[in-house]
Amino acid sequence: MQLESSADFERFVLDRSTALLRTAVLLVGDVGHAEDILQTALMRLASRWTSVHTAPEAFIRQVLVNLARDRWRRARRRVPEQELTNAGQVSSGRDPADTVVDRDVLRRALAKLPARQREAVVLRYFAGMSVAETAEALRTSEGTVKAHTSRAVARLRELLGEQITENAHGV
Repeated sequence: MQLESSADFERFVLDRSTALLRTAVLLVGDVGHAEDILQTALMRLASRWTSVHTAPEAFIRQVLVNLARDRWRRARRRVPEQELTNAGQVSSGRDPADTVVDRDVLRRALAKLPARQREAVVLRYFAGMSVAETAEALRTSEGTVKAHTSRAVARLRELLGEQITENAHGV
């Protein structure tokens, strides 16, 4: 009986998978995601085949609809994705791997700064805040922000100079 059930399931998949994939594509609007939800739906159908084999089409369509709805719910909660291409980098012919290395070198250099200097330089130059805004955010005076920023920039120049030298010599 088990072997016959398995053969029936395989026959159903062979006969209906193209139509079910078309339905899934229309539900989610993307072939890759449609293939994923169809595979999940077929796995659920396989695990319940003995109880739903008399009406597998209705069962699997309902599963497809539910999976598509779940996908849309998750998509609404996600932060929208943005393309990472940068026109300036593409036209310059710069290798994107170099950008990753540069960012890593900068993160490591920033991590070597004292906390207050790191905070000041990050807020001023990477968050684009003014001296006054940075002072307010750090709950300190503008003079202190300027001092921390000045020391941080000087130290970063040292650290990044060392890092560039090390990278050039393969250290």
